[in-house]
Amino acid sequence: MADVTPLLVATGLKRHFGGLRAVDGVDFSLPAGEIRAIIGPNGAGKTTFVSLLSGRLEPSEGRVTFAGEDVTRLPAYRRVQRGIAYTFQITNIYLTKSVADNVRVAVESRARRERGVEFEAATLEALQAVGLEDRAETPAGELAYGHQRLLEVAMGLALRPKLLILDEPTQGLSDAEIRAFIALVRRIAETATVLLIEHNMDVVMALADRITVLARGQVLAEGTPAEIRANSEVQAAYLGTPC
Repeated sequence: MADVTPLLVATGLKRHFGGLRAVDGVDFSLPAGEIRAIIGPNGAGKTTFVSLLSGRLEPSEGRVTFAGEDVTRLPAYRRVQRGIAYTFQITNIYLTKSVADNVRVAVESRARRERGVEFEAATLEALQAVGLEDRAETPAGELAYGHQRLLEVAMGLALRPKLLILDEPTQGLSDAEIRAFIALVRRIAETATVLLIEHNMDVVMALADRITVLARGQVLAEGTPAEIRANSEVQAAYLGTPC
């Protein structure tokens, strides 16, 4: 059950690219322990928004607070140190390194802020969580795309984040892998808050405690899966239409 205390708060968040208002005055609050999904049509500003939260982009205006600290001007690596992990929409792994070595890179980052990290145990734990332990010595570039996405999730888990942001994580996964992924996120949510951008509405409805809908860079609606499914504005803007 989610803690009522906000772990992450965005206030008046904006990001403009010339005349394009990709994110245009978003107020957002994420309680600790929640699984939150962000949905919306293409071009709604979803990835730009989470890039602002994770520090990959600086806002044009607004503020981001994480665990009570103003992190608005902190770069991404500083936010990682504070417990924010973001798996990218475009797979961001070291293709020539082995699967295990990719995860070790994340473990090394974690070790800079946490004493007593057992590198091999932490690496194996992350690989087992996503079902890639039998591919530990395989070069990451030889993995199927769906498995590369799972490797990216393993790298995020290896950081032991307070907040794990997943951007289109089921893209390229088979139906069986998606079912395993849903079970994985539920396990992750026992120890971390999860923010999920996802086009697969079956995944969203199965996982999310609450859903935030973005359209044209603004919050169109927010509520439980049942409330969002019944919202006529959301239906007109997104649900039932091609992604």
